[in-house]
Amino acid sequence: MVAFGKKLKERQIQEWSGYYINYKMMKKKVKQYAQQIEVGTQDRKHVLKDFSRRLDNQIEKLVLFLLEQQGLLGSRLAMLNKQQDALEQQSDIAQISQLREAYREVGQDLLKLLYFIEINAIGLRKILKKFDKRFGYRFTDYYVKTRANHPYSLLQQVFKHVGLGAVIGAISRNLHELQAHQGSYLSIYDQPAVPIQDPVVDSLKAAVDRLSHSTNFLNFLAQHALIMQEELPTPIEEHIDDQKYHFMSLLLNLINTFLYMVNTYIIVPTADDYSTSLGAAATVCGVVIGAMAVAQLFSSVYFSAWSNKSYFRPLVFSSIVLFMGNLMYAMALDYHSITLLLLGRLLCGFGSARAVNRRYISDCVPLRIRMQASAGFVSASALGMACGPALAGLLQTDFKIYKFTFNQVTLPGWVMAVAWLLYLILLSVTFKEPSHDIEESDVAEEANNGQRENDTLEKGLNQPLLLSSEAKEEDENDDEEDASEEAPEESRGPVNSIAAAYRLLTPSVKVQLLIYFMLKYAMEVLLSESSVITAHYFGWSTTEVAIFLACLGLTVLPVNIMVGSYVSNMFEDRQLLLASEIVVCIGILLSFKVISPYTVPQYVGSGLIMFVAAEVLEGVNLSLLSRVMSSRLSRGTYNGGLLSTEAGTIARVIADATITLAGYLSRNMLLNVTLLPSLFICVFSIVCTCFTYNSLY
Repeated sequence: MVAFGKKLKERQIQEWSGYYINYKMMKKKVKQYAQQIEVGTQDRKHVLKDFSRRLDNQIEKLVLFLLEQQGLLGSRLAMLNKQQDALEQQSDIAQISQLREAYREVGQDLLKLLYFIEINAIGLRKILKKFDKRFGYRFTDYYVKTRANHPYSLLQQVFKHVGLGAVIGAISRNLHELQAHQGSYLSIYDQPAVPIQDPVVDSLKAAVDRLSHSTNFLNFLAQHALIMQEELPTPIEEHIDDQKYHFMSLLLNLINTFLYMVNTYIIVPTADDYSTSLGAAATVCGVVIGAMAVAQLFSSVYFSAWSNKSYFRPLVFSSIVLFMGNLMYAMALDYHSITLLLLGRLLCGFGSARAVNRRYISDCVPLRIRMQASAGFVSASALGMACGPALAGLLQTDFKIYKFTFNQVTLPGWVMAVAWLLYLILLSVTFKEPSHDIEESDVAEEANNGQRENDTLEKGLNQPLLLSSEAKEEDENDDEEDASEEAPEESRGPVNSIAAAYRLLTPSVKVQLLIYFMLKYAMEVLLSESSVITAHYFGWSTTEVAIFLACLGLTVLPVNIMVGSYVSNMFEDRQLLLASEIVVCIGILLSFKVISPYTVPQYVGSGLIMFVAAEVLEGVNLSLLSRVMSSRLSRGTYNGGLLSTEAGTIARVIADATITLAGYLSRNMLLNVTLLPSLFICVFSIVCTCFTYNSLY
């Protein structure tokens, strides 16, 4: 199998091979430093100084070449501009067509240059990560902090492609003027501008966005799905076989996502009333709501494993289980059984097929529309979250059929049971099971994607300043001098257990998972206890609670539009991450009941601040998580999506349990007692973010 360094070399543009960062040499230096420190021939200070100097030289080499190429491209554009000026008074279609083609050729060469930068940026991140793995996660923090913000920073040229934007702008503007709509007074700078219909411009924009992590609304929204891609880019896009893609099947996956989120939140406004109707305390609503999350901890794993072999069967099983679970939930009132109520919710959690929904998009949707499909997955979740409480607010009736009661607490169960039955029928008729013949070759392909190097960088426990025997063996396994030497099969492919996945988690990844845990915990506390808190302090009815929760859910898409289209292009992801955490913390602090009376503006305002900031934080957090997480976690059963889902689900379970336990103290103390853990976890996550801040570059 091919080591990461060899894979990196294969992706290089051969005529420029002498200008890339020498990953092989730098990797060997890291190994030598570790050996020298182990035997005592070098100290830490000398190693840091020498490696920094070597890395500076490597970056300077590629940046000077980059500037040289920019100058050549600029000269070619200047010549083309002169030709275009000479054609202004003519209408020679053939010459205009030739000139347009010449601009496209410059665009293709610029695309090559952007690809050159991207490969170097990946190699640089890898070598920094490798050094940190050997020496205790200190070097990247120092190097980025001292180089990135310096007025003469060469690092900015690699990661921010300084100056290339002007070249892209010149190509775009001139191609725009040479389009068929000549004579229009509008340019690319005018609003509304006539759109540029040229594949070269689209490719340039995509390359720049990928390199700089600049984003748009769809990109930012799709990040919430945490569908990871291969780390190394390819000059020619590889598309999933279109025969595996079926639009109705994708749509059914999105409907499943939507219905499940409706099912999760439709009971929130009435869970406390249902609990008291069965003789339990109102705060038992925490257990009723959280029972679904408890079961989801297990269902996520077996559904993820099941999706290795089939997508149709797990979706059918999910629908049947959710149909039965909702029936049990609806009938619990007439049987006066809190046990039946909880069993129904547990069964609903066992029907969570979100791992299948996410996996289908990752494995069966062509690359060209995967971003839109991922954004659809997140949008379906957000819409379901808003529609659930809103639907509960509309189900305000009370009647009996035979011996079964239909009122505001049981109707959510009856309605969802009917919805899942109809979905099951539609699924059986229209879903097309994609072929799994390609899956085994996909797994083998993954093994080629530099997993031995990744394993060396990210596997095992940290051994600062010492080269352990295990680390030596790993270095030998990925040594490019002996390409025939192979690491064990299990070290190259997707991980096969939670324990193996955990061993791949670096401190940066652990901090991102902690942040995800924190935001899900805070949001679950806010949503799950809303009916109890608002009834106690404000005397809100079910309808008023439903309106409040639905309004919170409806903020998801507008917030993502604003952040994805504007804010995320003005600030780095790590800056948004830290700022969002601080705003979440402010929202939590404002929620505490310190003085009486506790007012509606305080509760609604603080809740809105917390919820919106958490939504922003989730998109940025998952974007960074996909960047710092091992590529071995991109596919397979125990993938990055599953780990984040488990972290979020555990947070929801603990939050709902906290609400129920706090309810035994008194309703007056419920709010502050449940907010204290949220505040502690939030502050702790901010501190951890500060410690790993420069490793998120």
